[in-house]
Amino acid sequence: MTVADTPVAVRARRGRHPALQFVVTQPLGAAGLLVILLMAFAGIFAEYVAPYDPVAIDFGAMLAPPSPEHVMGTDSFGRDIFTRIIYGARTALAIGFLSSFAGCTLGAAVGVASAYFGGKIDLVVQRFVDILLAFPIIVLALVVVAMLGRNLVLGVDVNLIVAIAIPIMPKVARVIRSAALAVREMPYVDAARAAGYSHARIIFRHMAPNIVAPYLIMLTAYIAQAILLEASLSFLGLGVAEPMPAWGLMLAGNASDFYREAPWMILFPGLAISLAVFAFNLFGDSLRDWLDPKFKT
Repeated sequence: MTVADTPVAVRARRGRHPALQFVVTQPLGAAGLLVILLMAFAGIFAEYVAPYDPVAIDFGAMLAPPSPEHVMGTDSFGRDIFTRIIYGARTALAIGFLSSFAGCTLGAAVGVASAYFGGKIDLVVQRFVDILLAFPIIVLALVVVAMLGRNLVLGVDVNLIVAIAIPIMPKVARVIRSAALAVREMPYVDAARAAGYSHARIIFRHMAPNIVAPYLIMLTAYIAQAILLEASLSFLGLGVAEPMPAWGLMLAGNASDFYREAPWMILFPGLAISLAVFAFNLFGDSLRDWLDPKFKT
């Protein structure tokens, strides 16, 4: 037995606050969470953090290189790139979280219901899930957003969120179903059936709370995929439209025309996307390890 596994050390770890325990046991996940919190802070308080107006055009500062006045330079319209990246964090996190939440919640509901009813219902639902999984996620999102078009509500494209949520749903449904199949065989589920509880009560009161851990893990992980998918759709011209700041949109259009003369137009938005995806992946993997009972002491 090592010093770290002694009863005193184990009791000390168990006595820590859960947040402190997560930081100590999962330092990479804590670093990813710190980046996420900084992005969220910058996005929420963008009006106070950003030094310029994100849509203000200044032809006198067109293609200005990084300098004390413009730390990340300007684009072909003279707009400050640092400012647009800060406002783009708001767009990325809002669309990423809402689409991941919608897709994961719908997928979890479908997965739990499919596992609970079983039989022909489970067979039909899983064949429908297989059909959705047969399409690459970007292709399915392209089809949905092309069919629905744009629908802005409070500055957020609802149809874009739906287009990103639909490809997420079948993947989550498949994972949640496998977890719910084990929960379905638990004695308390049989007791709830014997007590005459309705199907909805058994699903949402007795089964759903026991798949919260995999749900939270996938919710966190798919935010990164949703951010990347939103950037891809914006780059292709089917996502966020000008002049709204968005990281993928900053890589499209004029940025590709000035990649030699003004490489900062591509470099900094690309770094922002990469850092956000990397941070969410780190946090999601660490959250999975932290919530997994096999890693508990």
